[in-house]
Amino acid sequence: MRRRQPPAPAPVPFSPAAARAHRTALGLTVDQVADGLAAHGVRLLPGHVLGWEEGRVTPTEEQLTALARTLWCPPADLMGAAPATLREHRIARGLTPDQAARLLGLAPGTYRQAETTGRWTGDEEQTRLLARVLALDLPALLHLTGRTAALEARLRQVVQGRWQAQLAPVARLVPADPATLEHVLAALQAEHHTPASWGTAPAPPRPEPVPRFWQLLAEAGEGEGR
Repeated sequence: MRRRQPPAPAPVPFSPAAARAHRTALGLTVDQVADGLAAHGVRLLPGHVLGWEEGRVTPTEEQLTALARTLWCPPADLMGAAPATLREHRIARGLTPDQAARLLGLAPGTYRQAETTGRWTGDEEQTRLLARVLALDLPALLHLTGRTAALEARLRQVVQGRWQAQLAPVARLVPADPATLEHVLAALQAEHHTPASWGTAPAPPRPEPVPRFWQLLAEAGEGEGR
């Protein structure tokens, strides 16, 4: 019985125009770029480099990282779009899966599975490290680890009941300063329980809990890349 081949990795986001712009800004020829790639362990003909710049072929992860090092720029500068997945954020930081796993204290296979499935199983400390290693802000961290829905459920409990009971569960989801979380949850509940005065115009619709939570957290100085 023939073994099923693993699926090919998704193409790496790549901007041909950015690659050409960085090369010309450094005054390099495609031959010199090919020589630089070889110094970083990637051996290709100059015509292949030209193919990248013309959009005829797309570099692999390894090739993109080597190209970024050759052009003295972060890989993110050559990707042409903001990273949207765990894998793309890792590539943007110039890390291999094994390097990311080592920095996070995970087995390589465990980390690779997280990228493949989109399901994060790391503990609280590993989640904090993930934000730091990949320079993720808190909304991106929760989105990439599949925790946004759980946060939304907790915040709806905050605005409907006692915020104190939700502080610990929210803290397990969001690696922010506990005192700041306490302030934000109290403010979020207060906004949703402020009574309207008699004889005044109807109060405007209250914002959805999750976007308002991130806004309050940002105003308190949290939420940036950790």
